Amino acid sequence: MANKEYVWELPVRVNHWLDVLSIVVLSVTGFYIASPYILGSSENSSIMASMRFLHFVFAYVFTVAFFVRIYWAFAGNKYVKFNQYLPLSSERRQNLTETAQFYCFLKGDCGHYAGHTALAGLTYAVLYTLFFVAIQTGFGLYSQSHDGGIFWTLMGGWLVPAGSSGSGVRLVHHLIMWAVIVYFITHIYIVLHNNMIEKNGLLTSIFNGYKTKGDK
Repeated sequence: MANKEYVWELPVRVNHWLDVLSIVVLSVTGFYIASPYILGSSENSSIMASMRFLHFVFAYVFTVAFFVRIYWAFAGNKYVKFNQYLPLSSERRQNLTETAQFYCFLKGDCGHYAGHTALAGLTYAVLYTLFFVAIQTGFGLYSQSHDGGIFWTLMGGWLVPAGSSGSGVRLVHHLIMWAVIVYFITHIYIVLHNNMIEKNGLLTSIFNGYKTKGDK
């Protein structure tokens, strides 16, 4: 008989889907801004302006979601606390080893864990570091045409000195996009894999918040 456990609270689930939507829109519009792949039907077409507008809007959505998620690591339940993202305890380090062995096909089972495994937690720590760098580099480039004083300086303007082309910052921003896309594809595979193999309700948990522990 499966036992249900409430793991992902509503703010975490909403945050997850805002991230998904933002990453899709930012990737599509970012590719276009870097190298336009749709030609306008006339000289009055404003495809680039529309793409840039969407990119900036979802950059704000993504940034707000990022900081809300950081806040929720303090306010949320035990499954989203900071100690879930770094293997600081012996238990988490053991779980990290076991999970790594499982995904390398050296172990047939990695056991049940209601929240993030240590490997997943560490992966999210790296991912959110990339998110932070993406936000800094993105707003750094944005600050080239928006002089907002200390706000833009803190948000990333310090990365692009006055008069600089920002090419290095742009490259980092672009590479992070590719890294996130690779993560995105891997994440989908692992979710589907674990949902079928472990039968823990992982796929549905991001909709209803509940994971299960049942017979495999």
